[in-house]
Amino acid sequence: PGRRGCWRQREVFVKMATLTRQDLNFGQVVADVLCEFLEVAIHLILYVREVYPIGIFQKRKKYNVPVQMSCHPELNQYIQDTLHCIKPLIEKNEVDRVVVVILDKEHHPVERFVFEISQPPLLSVSSDSLLSRVEQLLRASILKISVCDAILDTNPPGCTFTVLVHTRDVATRNMEKIQVIKDFPWIHADEQEVNMREPRLIPLKTMTSDILKMQLYVEERAQKIS
Repeated sequence: PGRRGCWRQREVFVKMATLTRQDLNFGQVVADVLCEFLEVAIHLILYVREVYPIGIFQKRKKYNVPVQMSCHPELNQYIQDTLHCIKPLIEKNEVDRVVVVILDKEHHPVERFVFEISQPPLLSVSSDSLLSRVEQLLRASILKISVCDAILDTNPPGCTFTVLVHTRDVATRNMEKIQVIKDFPWIHADEQEVNMREPRLIPLKTMTSDILKMQLYVEERAQKIS
């Protein structure tokens, strides 16, 4: 039961109105916006926390701020494939959390960047402010990630990472049957990847918009180097 529901992988404009999520397929809008953000966030986390050599990253601009994006084809493909598989779950509002886990050489988590996601059932939206407001909030989250190394301890050498998806109960029963990309199925996350003993909790950013609410925080292992 403790592992249930956690998984990993090996523009619309309307007049001011109150709508359900199905009226204009806002699930797809949220999924597009969120997956684009998560791609930038994952690359930036890997750069800031020095999971890979800084030489494989290039400076780009996203949300009108400078970010670091990997130029390593295999790493980029893994991140893209993972988000491609997460996207249908976000569209159906079946994702509770997306977690970027940084693991030491023994495959134990040293840090967990947690993105808690919720979507309102009713949406009051304005065509003039919808996407611009969301972009402002996502920009603030990216800026928080870019400076998080100032409040986190140094990680041990040789770290790797994985991406976990915590699903709501309605999605759990069908997860192992879902295979969006051939030979890239969902599998149960290992217990040691999911749990961290007495972590330090570090809030980074809370954002609230008409289409999306998200809390971003880090769980950091108290003793990283044994």
